[in-house]
Amino acid sequence: MTEKLNNQSLFSPGSTSALVELFDALPHVMFCMKGADDRYLAVNDAFVRRSGRASKREVIGARAVDLFPRELAERYEEQDAHVLATGEPLRNELELIRRPDGSFGWYLTVKLPVMEGSQVSALVSVSRDLATPSEESISFESLTRVVELVQQRLATPLRVADLAEAAGCSEKQLERRMKKVFGLSATQYVLRVRVDRATSLLLNSAEPIASVAVSCGFYDQASFTRQFGRLAGETPARFRALSA
Repeated sequence: MTEKLNNQSLFSPGSTSALVELFDALPHVMFCMKGADDRYLAVNDAFVRRSGRASKREVIGARAVDLFPRELAERYEEQDAHVLATGEPLRNELELIRRPDGSFGWYLTVKLPVMEGSQVSALVSVSRDLATPSEESISFESLTRVVELVQQRLATPLRVADLAEAAGCSEKQLERRMKKVFGLSATQYVLRVRVDRATSLLLNSAEPIASVAVSCGFYDQASFTRQFGRLAGETPARFRALSA
C-alpha cells in the first residue's frame, strides 16, 4: 500500500515545529519539508550543515538549485517533482554525498508525499548517514566472510546467493543481517563498495575511466557513468575534475 501523510493531522505549524525539533536531536539524519512550489518549508540543523549555510533562515524559502551544486540540485528536484506529481513515495534511495568539508558520505533517503484532501501539497524527506560499522558488529553477525568476498571479487559479477553462501545462511537471513549492520540490502552494499573503490581510483590515480569501470565490476564505462551519476549527481569525469 502506498504510504501518504495527512497534512491536517501531522503538519500543522505546531506539529511541524515539534517534528523539526525532534530531528534536530539527530545529528546524522537530515530532514526537510518541501512545498509544491519546490521551496523548502522546514529543515533541521543537519540539513542546514549539509547545504553549507549558517542558519535555517538561509534555507527556508530557497530551492535546491539555490543551495546545492547544479548536478545534485537537478537530481533532488527530479526526485521531488516525481513525488509531488504522482504521490508515489521514494524509498531507500542510496546516495553518495560530498559534505561541506569535502569528505564523502553515504546516505539512504526516503521521501513521502504529504496529502491535503486528495491532493499532494508537500513532501517530507529524511536522509540517514550510513556510518561505517565496527569490526565487532560485522563479526558478530558473521558478515566478515561476506566483506572479504566482495573485496576479492569486486571486478566480477556477484549474486546475493554467493554472499549468502559465504555467510553460511539463507538469502533472507543475509538481508536481515546486512540491513542491521550496514543499513543496506546486500545488492546495495556491493554497489557501495564498488563506488567507494571507484572514487578512490578517480581521486588518487590517472587510470582511464573505462579501466576504473571494469576493475570495479561495472559492465562498461557507459553503465559505470550512469550508476555513478545517479548516486553522486555528477559523472566520473566531472567528479575527477572537481576534485583535482
